[in-house]
Amino acid sequence: MTQQIKKLNVDVCVIGAGPGGLSVAAGASQLGADTVLIEKNKMGGDCLNGGCVPSKALLAAGHAAQAVRLAKRFGIKASFDKVKSAEVFAHVRRTVAAIEPMDSVERFEGLGVRVLQAEGYFVGPRQVQADGVRICARRYVIATGARAFIPSLPGIETIDYLTNETVFQQNTLPDKLIVIGGGPAGVELAQAHRHLGCQVELLEKNTIISDHDPELVDIVRRSLINDGIKIHENLQIEQIFKTDKTINVIAKKDNLPISILGNSLLVAVGRRPNVEGIGLSQAGIKYSERGINVDARLRTSNKKVFAIGDVAGSYQLSHIAGYHAGVVIKNILFHIPAQVDYRAVPSVIFSSPELAQVGMSEVGAKQSGQKINVLRWPFSENDRAQAEGVSDGLVKVIVKPNGRILGAAIVGPHAGELIHTWVLAISQRLKVGAVAQMIAPYPTLGEVSKRAAGSFFSPLLFSERTRKIVRLLGRFG
Repeated sequence: MTQQIKKLNVDVCVIGAGPGGLSVAAGASQLGADTVLIEKNKMGGDCLNGGCVPSKALLAAGHAAQAVRLAKRFGIKASFDKVKSAEVFAHVRRTVAAIEPMDSVERFEGLGVRVLQAEGYFVGPRQVQADGVRICARRYVIATGARAFIPSLPGIETIDYLTNETVFQQNTLPDKLIVIGGGPAGVELAQAHRHLGCQVELLEKNTIISDHDPELVDIVRRSLINDGIKIHENLQIEQIFKTDKTINVIAKKDNLPISILGNSLLVAVGRRPNVEGIGLSQAGIKYSERGINVDARLRTSNKKVFAIGDVAGSYQLSHIAGYHAGVVIKNILFHIPAQVDYRAVPSVIFSSPELAQVGMSEVGAKQSGQKINVLRWPFSENDRAQAEGVSDGLVKVIVKPNGRILGAAIVGPHAGELIHTWVLAISQRLKVGAVAQMIAPYPTLGEVSKRAAGSFFSPLLFSERTRKIVRLLGRFG
């Protein structure tokens, strides 16, 4: 007997319950729109279950272990017997569990959202089907996120490797971890495991975190090496195989063969948008393996359908998915033709020290042909950093000769928090003088931003011309 397909007419249909999809669904429902949310996997998406949240919980455990090792700098004798792997991963799972209620089905149904825990896919330009229900909506939002990309490396299919989606499901830390991929996830997870006592080798075919400022990356690289991580850059992997309990990665570096041994392999070479299985062709939506094609308003080639977050093929960052949600809400509910503005998109690598940036880099600004000034201020000249023994790092700001801020980058303690000042300044089109005149409490790490901004004025302020003016004014009493 053929199953009867139910029909459901709504205002907004969202496919995917990650950060972006949840934000759209909650916002639309609370603004009075009849909203349905479809999710075939876990609520919260990759960020909660296999990305941002569990990785930071693991990093926090690593920081705690490292703090004990470094306590002697402050005259404190401290030690610990061992890292208890099962309890470390229990902490990771408790962290996820503590946040889960905010993203739960129950909470969203309480907000008035109809949640379908099923696979959703387009069956036509204006219809989506899920769990025996055919949904007709005024507007659709695709927020299906991305998944770990597995490169085509000879022999990798024979290895029971880890990804960011599986590494947190362990209960035992490996003796020696091989990490393939020197991007943000690879660097963070490599350092977390090293701080937790594992031997770690980090493999990268180019250079680590290559999309960030090389001057600041050098400081992170030095820290990783000092931690005892072996970094192999510009490496060409030729074969991976396993004998007994040992994984062997055969590679070439500078045309010389190299063999890297370990007992666990983590693949962290980026992510691919989830564009398969959701009926994009049936809906007339153009896409590629890099994501769904969208315009500045995040509309797809089917103008009734929007795409946000990782699947939209732009920045694969949770906070961008949330930002996209706001743009889409303006478009579909208020009919405001809002467009994305990526001038002030921050990104953070939660290594130790952290590396954060927003806006244009020095290289990008120079390539654009703009005349720029580069401002720097080291943490070594910050009193709070000295007091806490974390003086390695600097602030670097890119400004135009008229003081307009083009970009900023910070490597140092709490860089992810300190970058907020520059995100606000760039987004609000403030000039560097606004930051320089800010009253910064003393002693705080945040003073580094004020001092970097103030250095823009130093050449003119302390010039011979200014001194002459001061001497002239002094004649008047």
